[in-house]
Formats: sequence, C-alpha cells, structure tokens
Amino acid sequence: MDNIAFIGGGNMASCIIGGMLANGFQAQQICVSNPGQEKRERLQQAYGIATTADNHAAVANADIVVMAVKPQIMGTVVKELAASIGPETAVVSIAAGIQLADFQLWLGSSQAIVRVMPNTPSMVRCGAAGLFANNLVSEEQKRSIETMFNAVGISCWVDNEALIDAVTAVSGSGPAYFFLMMETMQRIGEELGLSEQTARELTIQTALGAAKMASAGDLDTTQLRKQVTSPGGTTEAAIATFQSLDIEDSFRQAMQSVVKRAREMASEFSS
Repeated sequence: MDNIAFIGGGNMASCIIGGMLANGFQAQQICVSNPGQEKRERLQQAYGIATTADNHAAVANADIVVMAVKPQIMGTVVKELAASIGPETAVVSIAAGIQLADFQLWLGSSQAIVRVMPNTPSMVRCGAAGLFANNLVSEEQKRSIETMFNAVGISCWVDNEALIDAVTAVSGSGPAYFFLMMETMQRIGEELGLSEQTARELTIQTALGAAKMASAGDLDTTQLRKQVTSPGGTTEAAIATFQSLDIEDSFRQAMQSVVKRAREMASEFSS
C-alpha cells in the first residue's frame, strides 16, 4: 500500500484525493502539505487524511509525491524539498509548462518522475489525464499513478514528453472549448426566443447526451454526426454553414496556439 504525499492542497489535489478515497484508497495512505491552516482543516474534516504545514514531514515516508503547487513557485518548492525526497520515490507533477529536464535538474538525474496533464472535469470525476514517465519509473509505480488518476476519470500514457502539449490542446484546455460553445448556443437560443433557463437546460442536456452517445462506443463521432444529419434537413443546413466557415481550421489554429503557448511556458519556467 503506497504512501502518497500531496504538496499543495488546492482544488485539483482535493478532487484527486476525493476520487482516490471513493475508489479503494485509504485515508491513512494520504498526507497533504499546505501552508494555509483553514485549507488544511477543510481537507482533514472532509477526508479524514493527515495534513501538515511541513513539506519535509509530508514526503518523509512517501512512495509517491504529487507536486500540486503553481508552476510559478514549483522550482523553489522542489529545490527546497529535494534532499527530503527518497531515491525510490516517484515524483508526479500536475503543473503545466514544467518539463522533466527541470525536475531532473532540481531532483537529480536518478529520480523517477511523471508528468501529468489533468483537466478540470476531474472535479466531478469525469476527468481526462495524459501521463508521461521518465525511464526510471517502474511498471508498479506507473500502475499506482494510473490508478490515482483513473479514480477521477480516465488516464492515457503518451509515448514522448512533447505529446503532453498535444494532451493540453485536446483535453487540458478542451473543457473551455465546450463551455464557449455552450455559452454561445445558450445566448443564441435566447435570441431566438427561449427563456434563459430553457436555453441553458436544453444546451447542457444536449452536450451531456452527445457526450454519452459518443462514449457508448458503438459508432464514432463522424458516424454519429451523419446519423443525425438528414439530407435536406435542419441539421444539414447548420453543418453546411459551419463547414463554409471552416470550423475545422478555426479549431486547428486554436489548438495549435495551445501547443505554442505551452512551449513558451516551458521556456519561462525553465531553470
């Protein structure tokens, strides 16, 4: 049974812990270090886990250390902790823009390190996470870390670190694309005469239903789109308009801008 320390007790750490406890992990396995007393007390009361303000105490006996602090302070926190993290411990980062090379510089080249890009639907246990490990992470450690993130959704390993940027473009930033689409559909629904509540409820339920149909696995999204698009019908008129506006290229440019910004952040946070 792995001992797991979280350095940082923010929203993402909290939701991962909640999912873990709902899926077979034990409270005594988990310790969270956070400087704010109020947040520590909330975590302790909500989950029955150990909390501390001492990062060194949190990692002392940890098999897995999850670094859940903001990218801007990650380097300072990791360097200060380096001597307290055991050589057999796997270090997991859920921060955007911090590359393995930086962690290896801070922790040493012999440390097992995993980069994870989770997303905000993890907070309702419908998350999607991409993971990449250096070659020092054991298969057993991979399974343990995968299980942690599967507890709040799904997780997928990628073959090289650069693909974490692609994960960011698809699922890390992806919820905001859907929120923007839903926001737009609701607003135009109101323009067409629906009440705010009706437009909102129809939009949300439609998004939920479409996602459930896509996840059922019987048909791919292209087949599903064609299935609902009757020749000469209303949906075909809408799809034709989207295609005339080259919606695919708009998405391509938007998602490529995510990758570009992720690489810029990597340079900004690099040691």
